[in-house]
Amino acid sequence: MDYAARIEQCLEKAVERATQGGCPPLLSKALHSAVFPGGARLRPQLTLAVAAASGAGDADAACVDGAAAAVELMHCASLVHDDLPCFDDADLRRGKATVHKLYGEEIAVLAGDGLIVQAFQAMADGCCDNPMRLPALTACLSSAVGPSGGIVAGQAWESEPRIKLQEYHCAKTGSLFVGAVSAGALAAGSDPQSWRPLGMKIGEAYQLADDLLDARGNREEAGKPVGQDQNHTRPSAVEVYGLKGTLKRLARIVEEAVQSIPDCEGSEGLKRLIRAQSERLVPADLATDMAAA
Repeated sequence: MDYAARIEQCLEKAVERATQGGCPPLLSKALHSAVFPGGARLRPQLTLAVAAASGAGDADAACVDGAAAAVELMHCASLVHDDLPCFDDADLRRGKATVHKLYGEEIAVLAGDGLIVQAFQAMADGCCDNPMRLPALTACLSSAVGPSGGIVAGQAWESEPRIKLQEYHCAKTGSLFVGAVSAGALAAGSDPQSWRPLGMKIGEAYQLADDLLDARGNREEAGKPVGQDQNHTRPSAVEVYGLKGTLKRLARIVEEAVQSIPDCEGSEGLKRLIRAQSERLVPADLATDMAAA
């Protein structure tokens, strides 16, 4: 089974578990809408790829799948909350109406909360046969999304009078990429430390590309509103480094991410994945400029 199919299968299982029994109908629909259809699923792809590179076998499969599902459910939860009127007030996400536009703000808040809870449930379910791995995985995911350097911190920085761009980007975007690669190693019973630099570099590259898309992309290309950084007076790489500077920095960070991959059996596949995803994220009219950067 390829990574894409495997990820969808474990997400379907997690959402089905969340919506069975006494889940109210509107909340059930909102949970489905928040997760399906998804985007690139880059974070869970990284979890699976790092787990494979760390020697995960058949006995580790459920644990790895649970970790991958948890990472993506956390990402989906963050998008639901990020789109709310109190934050970005976005009406479009992944090319379709946002959850709060479809089901109202109250249900959107609850859907985001529900996905966070279900992320930990998916991880716990996956660790039934490897219970000793659950504490480290729980700590890993909690750190990636928490108020001290995680996604929550990244969102909270937007309410501060002064924002340090690097710290803001590391929390809002980089933290879950670090969590994704670390979770892959932990789910395979391996030490995650050698993979952390990869997560940090990919997180920075992803945010640089997202800032470029926000500044120079369009709604159709982005699948979401653009110009949000300017509209909400948030710092962006384009504002700090300029267009050419951001492209140059992105090209350099992508190569640093590739070079940070530990020497392992699946390293070449990981390198291809990172380069392909970084190219996909750059606005079409800037792709040639990035290649030349």
